[in-house]
Amino acid sequence: MKTASILRFAIAFVMAGAMAAASAQDRPKDAGRNQPSHNESHNESRGESRAPSQGILRLLPADSVTEHSVDTPNGKLSYTATAGTLSFYDQSGSESAKVFYTAYVAKDANRNGGGKAGSRPITFAFNGGPGAASAFLNLGLVGPRILSLGPNGHDAARAQLHDNPQTWLAFTDLVLIDPIGTGWSRAAKADDAKNFWNVQSDAGAMAKAVALYIAHHDRAASPKYLLGESYGGLRAVKTTRALQRDQGIAVNGIVMLSPLLEGWLTFGDDTSALRAALTLPSLAAAELERNKTFNLENLLAAEKFAMTDYLTTLSVRPPQGAAGAAFYRKVAKISGLPEATVEKTRGFVAQAYVKNLRAGKIVSQYDATFTVDDPAPERSGERSGDPILDGVARAYGGAFADYARNELGFKTEMTYALLANDVTRGWDWHGGRFAASADDDIRTLLSFSPSFRLMIAHGYSDMVTPYGMTRYLIDHLPPIGPPGRVQLALYRGGHMFYIDPDSRRAFSADAAAFYRNGE
Repeated sequence: MKTASILRFAIAFVMAGAMAAASAQDRPKDAGRNQPSHNESHNESRGESRAPSQGILRLLPADSVTEHSVDTPNGKLSYTATAGTLSFYDQSGSESAKVFYTAYVAKDANRNGGGKAGSRPITFAFNGGPGAASAFLNLGLVGPRILSLGPNGHDAARAQLHDNPQTWLAFTDLVLIDPIGTGWSRAAKADDAKNFWNVQSDAGAMAKAVALYIAHHDRAASPKYLLGESYGGLRAVKTTRALQRDQGIAVNGIVMLSPLLEGWLTFGDDTSALRAALTLPSLAAAELERNKTFNLENLLAAEKFAMTDYLTTLSVRPPQGAAGAAFYRKVAKISGLPEATVEKTRGFVAQAYVKNLRAGKIVSQYDATFTVDDPAPERSGERSGDPILDGVARAYGGAFADYARNELGFKTEMTYALLANDVTRGWDWHGGRFAASADDDIRTLLSFSPSFRLMIAHGYSDMVTPYGMTRYLIDHLPPIGPPGRVQLALYRGGHMFYIDPDSRRAFSADAAAFYRNGE
């Protein structure tokens, strides 16, 4: 990806370790807590005798616990919401960071399908970036409140918050965590924040946060799941391994949404024939949507062409004469790009569509079906922001800050960092972005934990993490255990396909079935 696009994109076991969470750090908070018995908000103190937070951490208030309910297709669901922080400590016993989280716990676990409270599933969720906070998943998909982005789903100025009947709280308790430097999670010292900004340290920190929450709230017996979007998919896999390795906590399953799995594919060479072939079906899906001819039969035909004639043609000398004209004409028809553009790029069209797919328009990498008027039509290269990420998705930050303060009672003067560019720019990939990989981790989790399961969801027209790349990874996994432990689910839409209400409902229903099948 180009530099500007990289920053935007970079903006996703069998035994439960009952006592192992105590190893999260030397000075955990008390495990006990008193829940309120009526509908009012209050700040909660855990009663520890410790020095008050210093520096920026002083701006973070005590945990706020509130009571709510939401109407679902199965009836009214009452729940407790907690907006709070988890403290990290260094070897001297000084507070080194606070991690902000939002938790939703169903109050009547038996009536709402969860069985005994202690055995009800709990899901820990992360967004991606790697500098993105969890407001996207919270208000976009799983939480009890949902942000609607106008009549067409792409108008941030008309965003409204309302109840989410398809909240995942119907089948799992939820804990949404902001990595340090995002949301309201901060290191005590600004210079120390970068110590958390690499693949392994981030996973260790998220594992520590999960372990602390489990210990504080007596959830060691609960089935545990992780949910990650975009870079959060890689984050979820690495955190699962860190939980097993460092905290002695096993995870029952992971749900990934539009994940980054293999850096060599996601960030790879634009002239790679394989990468081009795995990307073309997403452009084809967008073109079928524009022509109102989207169906699985038409998409399967595009997929077959991509992995046969298209792949083999790009792998050898560019075709000439009549054969070349016929090839470029077919690629143009499938992708929607002008034939002259396809010929100019010799068929490698994955980076040509943003400015060339529609005259006078720019196309979102996050959903190739979505276009807006080009703000700089005189420029041949893309220098403006992405129509979805920069024109729509930012609404989640302001909406969540208002929601947390006025509905959840978490009042702070600190700015909520939805997309923290300093985290993204300062991220240490340990060998570069191309070295990022979840393949070995997924293989190990499947091999070492017979009950571990994985669900990966994608939008058809996502050009940031095209679904073909994930299918390629899944197809090359060895046959470990019974079939069906790894599922690929595809939906209409792009990287954030949950913006579309129909796709969000379908995904939520499929996720509920995934959890039920794990019981």
